[in-house]
Amino acid sequence: MPALNRRQLILLALVTLVWGINWPIMKFGVTGYPPLTFRTLCMWLGLPLLGAFVLWRREPLRIGREHWREFGVLTVFNMLIWHTLAILAVQSLSSGRAAILGYTMPVFSAVIGALFLSQRLSARAWGGVGAAALGVVLLLWHEVTTLTGRPSGVVMMLVAACAWAVGTQLMRRTKLPQSTLTLSFWMTVVATVWMTALAVLFERQYWHWPTPGQWASILYNAVGVFAFAQVAWLMLARELPPVASTLSVMFIPVLGVFSGAWWLGETLHWQDWAAVGLVMVSIGSVLLPSRAGR
Repeated sequence: MPALNRRQLILLALVTLVWGINWPIMKFGVTGYPPLTFRTLCMWLGLPLLGAFVLWRREPLRIGREHWREFGVLTVFNMLIWHTLAILAVQSLSSGRAAILGYTMPVFSAVIGALFLSQRLSARAWGGVGAAALGVVLLLWHEVTTLTGRPSGVVMMLVAACAWAVGTQLMRRTKLPQSTLTLSFWMTVVATVWMTALAVLFERQYWHWPTPGQWASILYNAVGVFAFAQVAWLMLARELPPVASTLSVMFIPVLGVFSGAWWLGETLHWQDWAAVGLVMVSIGSVLLPSRAGR
């Protein structure tokens, strides 16, 4: 398990903060507003910022035709499935705690890698996966009644998490010569067109001008999520082994739960506090230096 360098640790901390508090922000934004349209507006506003940054860095933008198929697969699993199903699930599930279902992703990633990609995990890595899984179960303890009444939202979020796990594995294994910034830009372009088409097809009759609070949520997602966190995450996913990158962001759902409790007035229980400890164990399994042979 390689140690994270300073740049990776800074990116990890910023991604955790931005994505963690985004769950209640996103829930607030789609309450009373069409979710696909919400996501589409976020992408259209974030895309020019991301494009300007890519141009400023003078990154080559060309992706050769011979790489289109692999790029398309990466886009489907890392962007299209996740962003479509997650935003729909957030609206149907209660509060920002919907994040917990999304962050079953590290468990899916570890299992997929072990079963299908011949990835051998150390005992410490499996311990981190187990701690993360138990933390998710505890955080969902008091949501069972609500979730069973909304099975479509649960299924959508779990499918999104599984697709994200596959995308993370594929991102780590990709041989595409383009930089992560270039790939992120074109993935976002494709995802923006996709979300726009879905919004026009399914939500056009529900369109209305967002409230000031909804605009604030949209702008936060445009700048924080699409212009920064999504790119930073893809960098981490490409540079680090999947189990390291996925378990290292397990504090995001914890932050989502506690920020949702502060903002939305949800009651915290002992399971929430126990889950914090388990998630910290999970994060420690990939962030703390390991001894040889472990």
